[in-house]
Amino acid sequence: MIKQKTIDEIMETVRVEDVVEDFVNLKRRGVNLIGLCPFHNEKTPSFYVSPSKGIYKCFGCGEGGDALKFVMEHEQLSYPEGLRYLAKKYGIEVEETQVSDEARAERQHQESLFLVNEFAKQFYQEQLLETDRGKSVGLSYFKRRGFREEIIKKFGLGYAPAGKDLFTLTAVQKGYNSDLLKQLGLTSQYGRDFFRDRVMFPIHNLSGKVIGFGGRILIKDVKAPKYVNTPETEVYSKSKVLYGAFYAKQAIRKQDECILVEGYTDVISLHQAEVKNVVASSGTSLTVGQIGLIKRYTENIKILYDGDKAGVKAALRGLGLALEQGMNVKIVLLPEGEDPDSYVQSVGTDAFRNFIDQEARDFIMFQASLLQEEAAGDPVKQSKLIKEIVESISKIPDPIKRSLYVRECANLMGVEEQLLVNEANKAVEARIRKQQQDREREARQRERARRQEAQPPSLPGAPPPPTAGDEPPFPTEEPGGIEDLPFEELPPQKATGPAREKPVGDGFQERDLVRILVTGGDASFDEEDGITVAEYLIANVEDVLDEFDNNQYQRVFQIAMETLADGKAVTPKLFLHHIEDDVQQLAIDLSTSPYEYSENWANKWEIFLTTQKMPDENFAKDSISAMKRFRLRKLNRMIRQNADQLKAVMEKGEGDYMVHLKLDQKLKQLRNELAKELGTVVF
Repeated sequence: MIKQKTIDEIMETVRVEDVVEDFVNLKRRGVNLIGLCPFHNEKTPSFYVSPSKGIYKCFGCGEGGDALKFVMEHEQLSYPEGLRYLAKKYGIEVEETQVSDEARAERQHQESLFLVNEFAKQFYQEQLLETDRGKSVGLSYFKRRGFREEIIKKFGLGYAPAGKDLFTLTAVQKGYNSDLLKQLGLTSQYGRDFFRDRVMFPIHNLSGKVIGFGGRILIKDVKAPKYVNTPETEVYSKSKVLYGAFYAKQAIRKQDECILVEGYTDVISLHQAEVKNVVASSGTSLTVGQIGLIKRYTENIKILYDGDKAGVKAALRGLGLALEQGMNVKIVLLPEGEDPDSYVQSVGTDAFRNFIDQEARDFIMFQASLLQEEAAGDPVKQSKLIKEIVESISKIPDPIKRSLYVRECANLMGVEEQLLVNEANKAVEARIRKQQQDREREARQRERARRQEAQPPSLPGAPPPPTAGDEPPFPTEEPGGIEDLPFEELPPQKATGPAREKPVGDGFQERDLVRILVTGGDASFDEEDGITVAEYLIANVEDVLDEFDNNQYQRVFQIAMETLADGKAVTPKLFLHHIEDDVQQLAIDLSTSPYEYSENWANKWEIFLTTQKMPDENFAKDSISAMKRFRLRKLNRMIRQNADQLKAVMEKGEGDYMVHLKLDQKLKQLRNELAKELGTVVF
């Protein structure tokens, strides 16, 4: 267990914006920072970071928390692993108490995969730099590519020896588990090295941990592939990884652009030439996972291809996904016979940058001109060309951007703009219908699975239960509803409360009291008497706390009461960084809003509040008003309960109904007086 002293030091040192910016491209908006949420797929930023409160909150999917929770959720770490991650980032020494054997074993299992990969990287690099074979074969290859020694060490390049099991034997001798070597794809099921006589390229995740390897063969062998990669493992999924992203993420964010190349050596060569905002797809078409990785830092992609137009045309077919995700895609054709590696070494960094900036062409327009050259003079091919271009345009989620592309393409191809508009609308409608059909099919599958789970086991010989396939299809929504918005996948909404369940009763007044307690409990309520807002609220609800409808709101007040009893202040930090996840999530929900006061109120229009504080700082008046509304709700409930009791007395003819009549009169008098103070109309 990590000592509380260390936990306190970590939480006091960490800055949420520093942690989040390692993974998300944030831009300033007022006092907050905003970016695209890394926890769900979105095209419009709804992910806010509040440096002053030390929290993040997504108003799209509902995720929220502090820096520790962010790394735990994003990197799939346990609580102690998250603390160690932050401690390492800020150079804090972690002091631990003795842990159980079970806990230690579990932690070691989680860390062992990365440790084995790190050992493999060191082994391959030692083979490259310290053995005769590695120097003569591997190192000479890298130097022929123009790689300097510092860049070789920075990217962890190495060499896998030709022996059938040298790596495996060395790893086992040093105490690494042979089963883990096989799980990571470093050793075959027969105990032989997976990588042999190849130069090695370690692949890192966004945190800089080695998750896999790529190996390039150095001899011509028609039976062996030129490149082989680590198989899919628990830590490596090729479709979700971009080579060089760990080294490029800061530059991509700073320059607001990602350069995409094909191979490992292209990334390394450009990085050495100080073109650092570059990643590689490792020879595969872009996947949704890879596009999402880029979109965390920028919406702008510049893809470099060599001069082979046939290869470029084939590669373009895989870029529709990038358009669907709202990315801005540009294409650069390098001079014939050149690739990014050779060209930057040939002309130098400045000339290379100038070339790709000047030659970058919008993807849609590039595709249109490329296909037009092929279809010149052939009406059949031109018709096919128009359909291909329209299909690409229809994938763009922004309708304004779609219309501009339609106009430009119509001018380029010499066809009527309305013709392309009609075709584009048909393609968009077809895409929407398909999305709706997919959702309906998924809904039917979920319903079928739910019914099968709920179906009791049948007795022997009993007829099988009817399946969902025997029923008519589910009714569909009429077009034009929220389900039919093009290309915008609505994220699931997350409720707050214990186990994320909806609380009993509406609880609005209770929630409002909790909001004030969480956001301004340490504010002054009465300066003369030295009473805080928390003390005022607790004094007025303590006797009715057991009657709260919502258990979570009740829990927040209990935490505040325990804190005051310990002689400590009830601050927002108490709840925003609380160890109970539900309490922390509620505090974040109550403390954040996607809306801010416009700077024009003061700067342009010179409008100021002279008689009171700003609404979000006026906790004393807010407390009084919220407390009155809370009491009004309780009085209304008491009136309803008394009316039910009076009705029961009248029906049974037993009991003193006059008592209930007088109580009803008194309760309504109190209610009306309170409603008058609040300016509320009571029916």
